[in-house]
Amino acid sequence: MTSVADDSMELEAFRQRRQLELQQQLEQQAKQQADAEIESQVQAQEQQALDLAMKTILTPDARSRLANISLVDATKADVLKRQLVGLHEQQKISIPVNDEQLKRILANLSKSRRDASIRRI
Repeated sequence: MTSVADDSMELEAFRQRRQLELQQQLEQQAKQQADAEIESQVQAQEQQALDLAMKTILTPDARSRLANISLVDATKADVLKRQLVGLHEQQKISIPVNDEQLKRILANLSKSRRDASIRRI
């Protein structure tokens, strides 16, 4: 009978360990999900702040061009928005930026990216 009792105790110990492992996995998944939601909210707030800044920095024509750029290449549009905010904070651009000025800023941004390429000899 001791063998049956030992088996029963081992089985119960195994069940408890397994239940603890599952509980820890669920807690970890919940934490990861909460962290992802917080990160998503922070990114959404940053995006809203950038969009609000674009309303004051850009003319309607320039905002339209930026929206078109965003449709084609969202990353490039985000970089451009951040650069515009930086230039505005440094007072290096006059507000509001019109479409022609935006084209020049965009050309300078594209030019600097092309110049930074790495070439092998």
